[in-house]
Amino acid sequence: MTETKVDNNGQINTKNIGLRGIHVADTMISGVDGENGKLEYRGYSITDLAKYSSFEETAYLLLYGDLPNQKQIEEFKAELANERDIPDLVVQTLKSRSPSALSMDVLQSAISLLADYDPDLESEDKDAHRRKGIRLISKVATVIAAWDRIRNGLEYIKPNKTLSHSANFLYMINGEKPTEEIAKYIDIAFILHADHSFNASTFVARGVASTRAHMYAAVTAAIGTLSGILHGGANTRVMKELIEIGEPDQVENWVKSRLNKGGLVMGMGHAQYKTNDPRAIILKGISEKLGTITNEPKWYEMTQMIEEITKKEFLKLKKRNIHPNVDLYSASVYYMAGIDTEIFTSLFAVQRMVGWVAHIIEEKFAEAQPKAVLYRPSSTYIGRSCGDESCKYEPIEKRK
Repeated sequence: MTETKVDNNGQINTKNIGLRGIHVADTMISGVDGENGKLEYRGYSITDLAKYSSFEETAYLLLYGDLPNQKQIEEFKAELANERDIPDLVVQTLKSRSPSALSMDVLQSAISLLADYDPDLESEDKDAHRRKGIRLISKVATVIAAWDRIRNGLEYIKPNKTLSHSANFLYMINGEKPTEEIAKYIDIAFILHADHSFNASTFVARGVASTRAHMYAAVTAAIGTLSGILHGGANTRVMKELIEIGEPDQVENWVKSRLNKGGLVMGMGHAQYKTNDPRAIILKGISEKLGTITNEPKWYEMTQMIEEITKKEFLKLKKRNIHPNVDLYSASVYYMAGIDTEIFTSLFAVQRMVGWVAHIIEEKFAEAQPKAVLYRPSSTYIGRSCGDESCKYEPIEKRK
């Protein structure tokens, strides 16, 4: 329960602000152990999935609850590939948007349009929900790739059904097939971002799903939530800061200046992880390797310097430790893979779509709890009382 008090100066003191520490629901999809720096999907360590799995296999795991056999993964890959195309009207709508439109706004409206074309839209059958989910996972990647090219005055590139999900995304963005090595590294990044338990956007998606609204409505709400700078966009700011800093020999002064002024170093610190974010550890290694492949090692070197100097200075100033989160190293990984910083948050939505879908299905079908219920949290009213003299209703002509 949230405890709220108003002190003598009229300041509101609230515990558990933003539902922190409040149990909302159970889930079988993913678990975060912030104390020990662990993340698991359906019981499988994120470290093992990043090392051995693929995005498609991980998506199957999240949607169906178990890793697929050979026949199942082949069928699942084919389903995803066959659902990549988007309607011509959606493409034309993207072309009608201002190039300066925010990518998350464009994505949100495009998802609403896609709902018009889903034959299973209003079906409450569980298999129908999985089919809707597969369409969304596939088509959202096409929408964002198409928008990125259209806003830059380039022709939309239709999806290549022979490529993997992540490789096809890079192909649609850059206009050429990525190397196997780069495609694999981006595939790992897709795995790492696929789910993260009850983060803000997933919670909102589940809240909408609990009303029995259709999947597209829940997803558009999640996208709106992710568009807020307190949830999405940190890696965009990380990359812009790296570009602003310019060279490794400028990092130390930049970090010290930022912290001494009370500012934040983006990509450092996490609400749940009290130690290393396991995703950041994996992405750090990928950033280093991509620096070598692309002959741009300075982005990794600068990021590593930001991490180390921030840790040192933070301990000195705040007397506590701070660690990098998933956004710190993902910034340079995406940048070196040829992805524009302006669509980093939208890329997050592409990756997280499978998690949102899995959570919507779990919520609608009460897979992790006895019955599905409408989310209806309570609040504590701290406004004026109707017994106050100041709240006596007066006709408008008598009001001062």
